[in-house]
Amino acid sequence: MVEQLRREISIMRMVRHPNVVGIREVLASRARVFVVMEYARGGELFAKVARGRLTEEHARRYFQQLVAAVGFCHGRGVAHRDLKPENLLLDEEGRLKVTDFGLAALPEQLRQDGLLHTQCGTPAYVAPEVLRKRGYDGARADLWSCGVVLYVLLCGFLPFQHENYAKMYQKIFKAEYQVPPWVSGDARRLIVRLLVVDPAKRISIPEIMRTPWFKKGFVPPVPTSPVSPKKWEEDDVLLDGGDSGAMSPRTCNAFQLISSMSSGFDLSGMFESEQKAATVFTSRAPAATVIQKLEAVGRSLGYSATRGKGWKLRLEATASVQRDVKSVGCISFSFFARGYVQAKSRDV
Repeated sequence: MVEQLRREISIMRMVRHPNVVGIREVLASRARVFVVMEYARGGELFAKVARGRLTEEHARRYFQQLVAAVGFCHGRGVAHRDLKPENLLLDEEGRLKVTDFGLAALPEQLRQDGLLHTQCGTPAYVAPEVLRKRGYDGARADLWSCGVVLYVLLCGFLPFQHENYAKMYQKIFKAEYQVPPWVSGDARRLIVRLLVVDPAKRISIPEIMRTPWFKKGFVPPVPTSPVSPKKWEEDDVLLDGGDSGAMSPRTCNAFQLISSMSSGFDLSGMFESEQKAATVFTSRAPAATVIQKLEAVGRSLGYSATRGKGWKLRLEATASVQRDVKSVGCISFSFFARGYVQAKSRDV
């Protein structure tokens, strides 16, 4: 469970994109983990489809955003493996947001044959090669799911459905479905090229983007920079942000404060390869006064004091202190508004 959670959070940090739900904070207590995510005020796309099929214009706009997000994920080596309208959210502007990366796969999960072998996903949206249990390409399987999503948006119902799963799977294996007459020719041709049983012959994302139906009115979104799992440097702090030239210590929100003030809310051990001891304390004195006092105490104990950007102070052991194997080699202090100070130490 911990490994799955770590993978999902790492994946969400990797795929920062306008059409992917963003991750904001990760907190934990002894019994629970809290993942604070971007709020999608518009709810699930499924709710719209449940009221009836969409117009081709609306379906195209959502599908364009879905393909852009999925293509971005694939470019980062991430296969979603559970694409469906319930996992497609909408923000207040109607922008589509892919969510729920709980079943997503990374290249490190591939077996020696270069394929994934875990059978997962929602039955009605799962590609036939996944059901066959012989290994599959996660990206190509996602494209089948995109085809089912497009069909649902345009038609208002599933292409493969039966109360008996075995019979539904037989339809999937044969790609046995009917496209209603109200679907345009270009959209119909795209669906047919997506719902191809042989994954090697299934249309690719670059090919999708070149089709006339997809290109109409398409404006490629500008992705943001991915965030790799952090590796703390000696002067890094638990709380991000701040202006290096600020006249006063930076502020922190409630989530940051909870995560820094309580070891029970600190998930750094789950994600960092090197964890350093950290202590948080408060002071009523101004930050400048606290810094001066720490510098004086540090020098009296044989430490050199260096002020860094963004209200940081580092006390580093001199050669005389380092001869004592029990000594702390480096202590980094970071100062925040309202008297909060974080100290991180590293042994010699």
